[in-house]
Amino acid sequence: MNQGSRRGVFGISVVTELTGVSQQNLRAYEARGLIKPRRTKGGTRLYSQDDIDRINEISALLESGVNHEGASQVMKLRRETDRLRRDIAELTDAQDDPDRPERPM
Repeated sequence: MNQGSRRGVFGISVVTELTGVSQQNLRAYEARGLIKPRRTKGGTRLYSQDDIDRINEISALLESGVNHEGASQVMKLRRETDRLRRDIAELTDAQDDPDRPERPM
């Protein structure tokens, strides 16, 4: 994941256009902890590309019949799976490179 994809640059009206999700639903997703857009000092929501991708994933889950709590659990499990895959890749790389220092636990 690159740093630019996390930077909040899109306003809520742009996100609504890009995702087809209403502003009301975006606020509801945020209230339920499904997304966490950045805020300006004035409180304006700014969404990143990562947020938009997450919104699209949530929308797909909801459209398939999963409720909001289920979507939240699926998203949590996906993040955990991604983290575990990165850990496995690092361990595999370390095993393949005997000169690489060990990663602290």
